[in-house]
Amino acid sequence: MARMKGFYMMLGVMAIVGGGVLAFMAMSGGSPLPSGPIDPAAIDAARSFGGYTIGNADAPVEIVEYADFECPACRETWALTMIDVKERLVRDGLVRLTFRDFPLQIHAHARAAHHAAACANEQGAFWAMHDKLFLEQRDWASASGSAEGKFRNYAEAIVGDIAAYDACMGEGRYRAQIQASFEGGVRLGVNATPSFVIGNRVYPPMSYDDMKAIVDSLAMEQGQ
Repeated sequence: MARMKGFYMMLGVMAIVGGGVLAFMAMSGGSPLPSGPIDPAAIDAARSFGGYTIGNADAPVEIVEYADFECPACRETWALTMIDVKERLVRDGLVRLTFRDFPLQIHAHARAAHHAAACANEQGAFWAMHDKLFLEQRDWASASGSAEGKFRNYAEAIVGDIAAYDACMGEGRYRAQIQASFEGGVRLGVNATPSFVIGNRVYPPMSYDDMKAIVDSLAMEQGQ
């Protein structure tokens, strides 16, 4: 009888501890993104992912952006150039735009930010999270500890199923995909962010007018 009483007491303690863990996860933004080595086979399997693309599949020009969500220059280029590219060149069918992950080692929260965007993409919300991460960059990039809680706050306002987002983050489901994108950029010669691949050439950040001039030239070559 004493043994059974002890057993039930242990179950009660486990329930209290488990409830406390769940409550902590809810308050802190869920499980932290897993760290540690990524299986090379998983990276190889993820190389076929071509990035996040918007725009007409038949657009004459593709702009591929390699960027880091924590990079200040990427945020500035997003605000000064890429918003116009999306609202004008992509909207008008002249460009399809592809975003590729290129998180730099020097940025403590970059990998988690890219992973948050990938998890949002499961619910069709990559570009909404993309814009939110750049808009709020100065807030989350200055976090002294984990920034996952801030990313979860953004996700709550963007995705429909926050539990699915939490599961995605907790599993680190897209770590290999993000690494594969980074390695692909390195092979192309990307060594800084943001970098743009347009017409098989790698370009540094530029103004909207300069980017449009390149796009117009390439479109003319194709008779568009």
